[in-house]
Amino acid sequence: MSQAEIITIMRDAIFTTIIAAAPMLIVAIVVGLLVSIFQATTQINEQTLAFVPKIVAVLLTLLLFGGFIISTLTGFITRMFESVIPFIS
Repeated sequence: MSQAEIITIMRDAIFTTIIAAAPMLIVAIVVGLLVSIFQATTQINEQTLAFVPKIVAVLLTLLLFGGFIISTLTGFITRMFESVIPFIS
C-alpha cells in the first residue's frame, strides 16, 4: 500500500466523519444560537435552558438523519473492505 493510497483513505475517513456529523452539529449550533438570543432578550441565565433544548434537537436530528448517517458510514466501510481485498489475495 503506497503513501498516496493511505492519504486517500485518511482523507475519505475525515470527509465521511464530517458528512456524518454535520446534521447534528448544524442543528446544535442553530438551537444554541436561538437559545442564546432568547436568554439575552429575556435576561434568563439558566444553564439547563441552554443544554436541554440542544440535547432534544440533536436526538431528533439523529432520528431524522439516522438512515443517511448509517448509509454514509456503510458506504465508507464497504469502500475500505474493497480496497483491502487486492492485498489479501
